[in-house]
Amino acid sequence: MTSITATPAPRRQSSRTLNVVRLQLINTQSFVWVPLIILAGAAILSILIFAMIPGDDVKVAGAANAPLWYFAALGIQAMTLTFPFSQAMSITRREFFVGTLIIGAIGAAMMATLFIALAGIEQLTNGYGVNGRVAYLDYLFAPGWLSAWLSYFTFTIFLFVMGFWMATIWKRFGTFAVVSVGISIGLAVMATIFIVTRTGSWPSLIGWFVETGAFVLTLGGLALTAVLAVGAYATLRRATV
Repeated sequence: MTSITATPAPRRQSSRTLNVVRLQLINTQSFVWVPLIILAGAAILSILIFAMIPGDDVKVAGAANAPLWYFAALGIQAMTLTFPFSQAMSITRREFFVGTLIIGAIGAAMMATLFIALAGIEQLTNGYGVNGRVAYLDYLFAPGWLSAWLSYFTFTIFLFVMGFWMATIWKRFGTFAVVSVGISIGLAVMATIFIVTRTGSWPSLIGWFVETGAFVLTLGGLALTAVLAVGAYATLRRATV
């Protein structure tokens, strides 16, 4: 009589996915300390610049967005630096993708929370005493603080997934493909700007953004991020080490 023993495959799969998270966190400096240093440096420089600008008008700086853009580089590193190790550990591409997406989401949540905390400080201190704004942007916070947190989270995870996909394209198709995609995106953006400018549609376009609101645009950003993630996974399935 032959006995059949069930194997806990889902548990092993979950364990390997968590191993990917641990693998990505080996380089804690890149995922934690570098974004914090960039954010602190950008905020301090912005405050010093605010203090040098005369007048009591609201002063807004976008320099603090630098750590969010850094997540595009983190997405690239998450693919190029750890993917070969994951394959040596017999981790499937699906497990590697899910684990990497989890660590990207954790990092994005951390940055969004830091920006919300910074915005709270700005509100309590009248913009650091100089009416400056680094994180508290009226447009983002108009729908509420939770919506603003989601906006910061979405922008960060979008850049992370974009960087990850570009690195995956490089792994799958090589440098020529990455350059071609980059040029195509740049040409598409320039063509859009050209058309909007020549047709005099800037007032209508700006009005549409204002009427739509930050929350709805954020939901659209999440949907776009999901589409990019699907594309990244489809490319990763055929990527070589």
